[in-house]
Amino acid sequence: MFKKILIANRGEIACRVIKSAKKMGIKTVAVYSDADRNALHVRMADEAVHIGASPANQSYIVIDKILDAVRQTGAEAVHPGYGFLSENMNFAAALEREGVVFIGPPSPAIEAMGDKITSKKLAMAAGVSTVPGYMGLIADGDEAIRISGEIGYPVMIKASAGGGGKGMRIAWSESEVREGFQSSKNEAASSFGDDRIFIEKFVTQPRHIEIQVLADQHGNTVYLHERECSIQRRNQKVIEEAPSPFLDAATRKAMGEQACALARAVGYTSAGTVEFIVDGERNFFFLEMNTRLQVEHPVTELITGVDLVEQMIRVAAGEPLPFRQEDLKINGWAMESRLYAEDPYRNFLPSIGRLTRYRPPVEGKTATGIVRNDTGVFEGGEISMFYDPMIAKLCTWGPTRAAAIEEMRLALDTFEVEGIGHNLPFCSAVMDHPRFTSGNITTAFIAEEFPDGFQGVSLDAQMLRQVAAACAAMNRVAEIRRTKISGTMDNHQRRVGDPWVVSLQGTQYAVTVAADKSGSTVTFDDGTSLRVASDWTPGDSLARLRVDGTPVVLKVGKIPMGFRIRLRGADVKVLVQSPRQAELYALMPEKLPPDTSKYLLCPMPGLIVKITVAEGDEVQEGQPLATVEAMKMENILKAERKGVVKKITASAGASLKVDEVIMEFE
Repeated sequence: MFKKILIANRGEIACRVIKSAKKMGIKTVAVYSDADRNALHVRMADEAVHIGASPANQSYIVIDKILDAVRQTGAEAVHPGYGFLSENMNFAAALEREGVVFIGPPSPAIEAMGDKITSKKLAMAAGVSTVPGYMGLIADGDEAIRISGEIGYPVMIKASAGGGGKGMRIAWSESEVREGFQSSKNEAASSFGDDRIFIEKFVTQPRHIEIQVLADQHGNTVYLHERECSIQRRNQKVIEEAPSPFLDAATRKAMGEQACALARAVGYTSAGTVEFIVDGERNFFFLEMNTRLQVEHPVTELITGVDLVEQMIRVAAGEPLPFRQEDLKINGWAMESRLYAEDPYRNFLPSIGRLTRYRPPVEGKTATGIVRNDTGVFEGGEISMFYDPMIAKLCTWGPTRAAAIEEMRLALDTFEVEGIGHNLPFCSAVMDHPRFTSGNITTAFIAEEFPDGFQGVSLDAQMLRQVAAACAAMNRVAEIRRTKISGTMDNHQRRVGDPWVVSLQGTQYAVTVAADKSGSTVTFDDGTSLRVASDWTPGDSLARLRVDGTPVVLKVGKIPMGFRIRLRGADVKVLVQSPRQAELYALMPEKLPPDTSKYLLCPMPGLIVKITVAEGDEVQEGQPLATVEAMKMENILKAERKGVVKKITASAGASLKVDEVIMEFE
C-alpha cells in the first residue's frame, strides 16, 4: 500500500480524499493556490505545496506544477478528485512516465471514455443506444446553427471536456445557438483548457440516471446501482438520491450490466460513472462516461456501505475488489443536497465573501437515520470568485425514501450559513415540493416548478400555526428574562401578560401563553392549543423545539417586537405584540423600497467581460447588455424592457460589487 499520496484538487473533494487516506494510515499532500493558502484541505493534509496564482489555469490545471509538487514531496500516487485534471489523459500519462501511480483509470481508458465525442462514437460502435447528435468538431457559430437545424430543436450545446454544468447550453432557436456556442467555448476554455464543442438532440422530459461502476486490475467489474440526478439547474445537479424512485429491478440490472460491459470494453479500472438519459417508458440512452469520482458519490456509499475513495486507492495499489456483484445490495435510501454559494433570490447568481457563520448539523447517526456533511470550508473562511461555488454536500440516509427526505428537511433547517447568499432555502423548498416527494421528476423539474425563479416559500396553514405557537412561547421566555434585568426603578415590577398577537405571512393569531417548567401551552382564539417544548434561550440562533410532539427546527434572528424565522425554505418576519401594540402597529405606514427600474445593476460580485451597447443606443426587451463572469460561469444580462441607454458607468475588465450600477436608462 502507498505510504504517501498527493491530492491534485481543492475544496470538499480534497478533504474527502484526505479522510479516507488517513483512515487507511496513508500520509497526504495538499496543493494550493494563492486564494487557498488558508483553506481547510491545506490544514487537514500532512504536507502542503504552493502551486501558483489563484486562477485555476495558473495553478490547479497546470500539469508541470502538480508534477513539481509530487517530486518535492516524494508522493507515490496522485488522486485527482473531480474536475480540474481528473479526466485529462495527458496528466495521467505524465504521472505514468514519472513512475507515479494515478489513482484512477489508465490513460487509454480516459482517452477513450473521458472525451464525450469519442465515448459516444465507441458506444455507438458497441451497439449502445445513444442520443442523436453531431459528434464531429464544430468550427464556428454558423456551422453550429446548420448542424442544429439538421438535428432539430431543441439542442444541447456541450463542451467535449466538460463537467459540472460548465460549457453547456440548451438552445431552442438559431439566435440561442449562436449566443450559446460562443459562451460554451469560452467557459470550456477557461475551465478545462479545451474549447471543443459538440451538439446533440435535447430529449424533453428526460430523467438523468447514472450507474456507478468499480473495476480492479484483475478483471473484476461491478456496478453499485444507480443515482437519480434529475434535479438540475442550468445543467448543474442540485439534489441527488440513491436509488432512483423510477427504476424497476429489471431496468436497474440492464443498465448496470451495460455500464459494466462498456467499462470492460475500454479496459477500465477504478471508479467511474456511466450516465444515461431515461425516458418515461424506462428506455435508457447512453449519455457519457465520467472517468473519475463523481461529486454525488456519497449517496452510493450510504446505500452500499462501500467507501469508494478507499476502493479507488486499493485498486490503484493493485488489490482486487473485496466483493462480487451479488454482495452489493441496496440498503435504505440516501439524499444529497448540494450547498452552493448562489443566491436563490437573485436567480441563483454566484455569491462570494466571508462565511461569518458556518454551523452544519452534527454528523453521524440520529434517532431515525444518518446525517453526513462533506465540506471544504469553515467559519470565517472566504468563498472565492476563482472556483466553483460549492460549499458542502449535505447527505442523509433513512430506511425509506420518505424517511431520508424527512431527515434532510431537519438537517437543512439545522444548517446555519451567514455572510453570503446560498441555496439552502431552495433545497428545503424542493424537499417539501409534492412533485418531488412523489418521485415524479425530470431534468426540467426546476424550470417547470420555478419558472419565475425562487422567491421563497409560503408556509402552509398547519406550519404557520406551529411557527406562531413556537414564537409566542419563545417570546414569553425572552420577556421573563427581561423582567429580571438589574438596575430597574424601585417599587416598579414589569409584568408579563398572557394574551399576545402573533403576526406572520399576512396572518394574525390572537393567543394566550400558559407556561410551566416543561414548556408552554399556546391557546389560539378558536380554542385550539399547541404544546411547545424547547430549551431555547434568548440569543440562540437555532431553536430546536417539539410542537405537539413534532420536531421543529427554527433559525432565529431578533427583530424589534419579534423574530426573523427561517425554516423549510421560508424566511418570515414574525411579530409578537401585546394587543395594544398590535393595534397601534397596524396604523404605521409601510416603507417602500427604492425604485431601481432605470438602472442595470450588477446582480453579483464579478468581472465585466464586455458591454454590448453604447450610450444613446435604443435597446429592445431581451437584448444583451453586458456579460459578467464569476465562478467560471458567464452570465449575460439582458434588457427587461425597451429603453434608451443614458449613461454607462462600468467598462470591460472592471470588478463590481453586487448591486453596483452598470448603466442607467432614460
